[in-house]
Amino acid sequence: MSEIPEITALDHLVLTVASLERTMAFYRDVLGMEVEEFQPADGSRRFALKFGVQKINLHLAGQEFRPHAKRPGPGTADLCFLSVTDLKAWQDHLDAQSITIEEGPLRRTGASRPLMSIYIRDPDGNLIEISNQI
Repeated sequence: MSEIPEITALDHLVLTVASLERTMAFYRDVLGMEVEEFQPADGSRRFALKFGVQKINLHLAGQEFRPHAKRPGPGTADLCFLSVTDLKAWQDHLDAQSITIEEGPLRRTGASRPLMSIYIRDPDGNLIEISNQI
């Protein structure tokens, strides 16, 4: 039997959204991500949300770029973002932005360490977990 090839990291993921403008404003103004416009080889106009060394590519519902998920749709994601900013500061920031914290702070299990997390929703209803490693 041959050895299984190794996956080393997640480069990007795709969110299918109902409104590019609303989504970009939320992730920029609430979560501090950078909005990037780019043009792939086919010449189309695309958008991504950048943070750290990762990015989230955005697809507008009904106009998804190919290939895409079998059933793409707004509000189908559950994402966890790590932050070095204390959750109390996040709670104050979210309150100032009129963003409801659905749950938390709660202790959770992360990929490499335990987490303390709060949960919010983006404009499409995707579940967003903001976490501190503990």
